[in-house]
Amino acid sequence: MVSYSTQTARTRTEVLNAFMRGVYGWMSAGLFLTAAVAWLTATSPAIFSLVFNVNPATGAAGPTLLFWGLVIAQLGLVFALSGAVQRMSGGTATLLFLAYSGLTGVTLSSIFLVYSLGSIAKTFLVASGMFGAMSVYGLVTKRDLTGMGQFLFMGLIGIVLASLVNMFFRSAAADFAISVIGVIIFTGLTAYDTQRLKDMGEVASGDATTLRRGVILGALTLYLDFINLFLMLLRFMGQSRE
Repeated sequence: MVSYSTQTARTRTEVLNAFMRGVYGWMSAGLFLTAAVAWLTATSPAIFSLVFNVNPATGAAGPTLLFWGLVIAQLGLVFALSGAVQRMSGGTATLLFLAYSGLTGVTLSSIFLVYSLGSIAKTFLVASGMFGAMSVYGLVTKRDLTGMGQFLFMGLIGIVLASLVNMFFRSAAADFAISVIGVIIFTGLTAYDTQRLKDMGEVASGDATTLRRGVILGALTLYLDFINLFLMLLRFMGQSRE
């Protein structure tokens, strides 16, 4: 006869496994959607011209007003999901996450004009390997990463501010330094956020709606870690198109 404590432990393990499977599943779906929309936008002149102004002489792409509108919409979706997900239905949270992933694909489509397809693919593989290794570390380590997470968050604020300042000074050395530090920060955040999500999953409710909300919030968190890690790596691994 199975004891109550053993049965409860099995239930908690099942909920945790379902939670983490959902997080990685929806994160992967979001990344696939982003890649598909980015490719579609980059290869469709009609769509691309709505988002970017292309200089015929140099081939350089500059943002249009629509681009900035999409960026604002992205920020709005992130704040809505992060701050109000507990008041949403599971379906609404999922649709907003997919909408964010699609919008990100549109705004990131310019990388296909700036970097060669081979270097984008290589960088994606490297980012995937780094993300996977640190995510596994976050799942299995017994070390409490809370302190590291606080330090990394302060570092994240620092590189955001440095990036804004460097938009005016356009220093190649500063840009390289920001990219290297950014890779370190988002690699560490991957482990920290994974551990935090594991802790959430261990106390998550078995209620389907509550579980889906947590899954989508977790998917968004790891999605942002991966996208930013990929972009930071691309800044110094990417090769320009000839």
